[in-house]
Amino acid sequence: MGEVRLVVVAGTTETAAIDGISAAGADPELRVHTPSADLEIVEAGRPAPDSPVPVSPNGCPTPAVVTRAVRELLGPESLPVEFLDAGLGAPTAATARDVGAAPGGDVRDPEPVPEAATVFERARELAPELAASGEEGGSDSGDEPAELLVAETIPGGTTTALGALTALGERAAVSSSLPANPIERKRRVVAEGLDASGVDPGGAAGEPIEAVRLAGDPVLAAVAGLIVGCAETGIGVTLAGGTQLAAAAALARHAGVDRPLPLATTSLVADDPTADLPALAEDLDLRLAAADPGFAEGDHPAMAAYARGEAKEGVGMGGALALADRAGVADAAVRDRIAAVTDRLLADRAGTGKGDGRPAANGGDAR
Repeated sequence: MGEVRLVVVAGTTETAAIDGISAAGADPELRVHTPSADLEIVEAGRPAPDSPVPVSPNGCPTPAVVTRAVRELLGPESLPVEFLDAGLGAPTAATARDVGAAPGGDVRDPEPVPEAATVFERARELAPELAASGEEGGSDSGDEPAELLVAETIPGGTTTALGALTALGERAAVSSSLPANPIERKRRVVAEGLDASGVDPGGAAGEPIEAVRLAGDPVLAAVAGLIVGCAETGIGVTLAGGTQLAAAAALARHAGVDRPLPLATTSLVADDPTADLPALAEDLDLRLAAADPGFAEGDHPAMAAYARGEAKEGVGMGGALALADRAGVADAAVRDRIAAVTDRLLADRAGTGKGDGRPAANGGDAR
């Protein structure tokens, strides 16, 4: 296998502000900053001075911490990154390519992603460029394109993923960053949205752009476009995430992509009975692999938070853990580096004296 390049697609959606839907932060104001800070952590190891530290009120760090920890262990040059701005709601200091997306609307709106077609096409066209470019935008010395490891960060994203799956007529189950998945609440929200959009469950089968436009979010449009672009040009692609990436794969299937697709997630998502991810993966011909770095064996509060299921996936967490395993990095080393990155972030924030004293936004698959 040649070079692997991580592509994190980041955006926001007003769906995250619905009460009880997202655990991604203490309030909607902080939640909007989560994806922007996630990119900064993955790229530079810490958020920008004016960004909130993405740690939940219960002490669960964003999955960006895990991805950054793996990059540090492997060496950042061994896992170059690219970022796509698919509707960020706050500025980011990370270097991100724009795909023409505004922040997503509320999934209960008649048209939460009016520019879905544009975002999909721009991401599709970018796929070969992302595989050919170096981390800083230059070209690689070799001729073989990199394999893309595609990830996401978007608060409220599993609810909009549920919307897209339902509109397509696929299995209507998603995970949650909360230990108790509010899946029935999400289904009620999605049903309200489909009613407002005039779409029956399965009414957008074979029409992935319509499914996103009427019931999804801009990150889904961009990730689906990347998958289609990779399929058209023969670029290797692995989906690094949970049910949100599975929903993007469903969109790609409805766009005509029929080759097998790997899905690298965490055991926390794969073992979540409310998400039913193994069944969804089988429906969509996804080769599911679940990483378990032994969070329950760690003695750091971050490890305890992950182990109790507060943030199961996001920002490429599962894919990064799979790369660490492939490289022979010991689970204990991964856990130690996650603890070190978390402690560094919290110490940085304490040292600046900035912020209002509240914990900032949490990542997590069911954001």
